[in-house]
Amino acid sequence: MKIAVTAASGRLGRRILAHLVAEGSNEITAIVRNPGNFGFPGIEIREGDYDSQEQMAAAFAGIDTVLMISAPVVIGIDRVTQHRNVIAAAKAAGVHKVVFTSVIGNGLEMQTMFADAQQVNRQAEQDLAESGLEFINARAGLYLDLDLLHIQRADREGGIYSNNAGAGRCGYISIDELAFGFASLCLSDALNGQTLNMVGETYTQAELVEMANEVYGLNTRYEPMTVEENIARFMQDEKISARGEAVARMLTGCFECIEVGAYDVKSDYKAATGREPKSLREQMQAIRDSAA
Repeated sequence: MKIAVTAASGRLGRRILAHLVAEGSNEITAIVRNPGNFGFPGIEIREGDYDSQEQMAAAFAGIDTVLMISAPVVIGIDRVTQHRNVIAAAKAAGVHKVVFTSVIGNGLEMQTMFADAQQVNRQAEQDLAESGLEFINARAGLYLDLDLLHIQRADREGGIYSNNAGAGRCGYISIDELAFGFASLCLSDALNGQTLNMVGETYTQAELVEMANEVYGLNTRYEPMTVEENIARFMQDEKISARGEAVARMLTGCFECIEVGAYDVKSDYKAATGREPKSLREQMQAIRDSAA
């Protein structure tokens, strides 16, 4: 079986490739926009841009299964069309199955500022389900790795980690654990046609910070803030403010999703992989050790 991973040069894509190799797959293709800037031992590299259906179709030649990583949120980019280009290219190339990396949510997120971004994910899920291809819509939990970076930064800058999530519960998962799950779904057809939540147990922000304190030896506490305060905080970040207030509001909307319970979802990880997800402590320890 020939498997292709799109947008393979990113953090998630690289880890999926690594797990596919570890699982013994020997016909793996990485599809990236700039092949000259990407290398992975033993992996075929092909050029493919979500904005070009024709280029993606050529990249999918001879491929049986495609792992379609969701297009990044960039203001001014039509992500709906990008995803549709990939799906249409897969059909044109005779691909058998597409696994799409979507985002968790039980519907309550549509009441938040994350609604527009989530609607793009849900449209891609619908388009894929109606494509005639075999498919799995695999909804990822929030990346634990990224929140740990913010918690460590808060520890260095005064010991207070704040956002507008309050006491809401959220399904977190490390990028590596998530990649193992996605790789498993590429290698099996047992769950074709399903929508799955790729998460572990759910945690509050206070619980997340408490565990980070224990694993990393920090001394940080969680304090909630208002939606308006969080938007203002994001706008103080030069990288975020350069992308505009719409991005700051979208990111704040992610924490709104936690607050209203949109990310408090059941896990399908064991069904997807054959094992329970690693505990929060184990995932944190793995992230810590990999960075050492």
